[in-house]
Amino acid sequence: MGDLGKLLILFGILLVVLGVVFSVGPKIPWLGHLPGDIYIERERFSFYFPLTTCLLLSLILTLVLYLFRR
Repeated sequence: MGDLGKLLILFGILLVVLGVVFSVGPKIPWLGHLPGDIYIERERFSFYFPLTTCLLLSLILTLVLYLFRR
């Protein structure tokens, strides 16, 4: 039963973090426009892949989860 409690706390923290990111995210102008983010625009076609932003967010989440498990 203790594992279920820890899992619910983790999901709660994750929801709070996502809420903060969605509310503060548009106010951070460089997020999504980092060097290494791929943006291709052609006639009647555009492609955007935020590679560097994904790597940065993955690194941050990995560090947070590592510290949480310690």
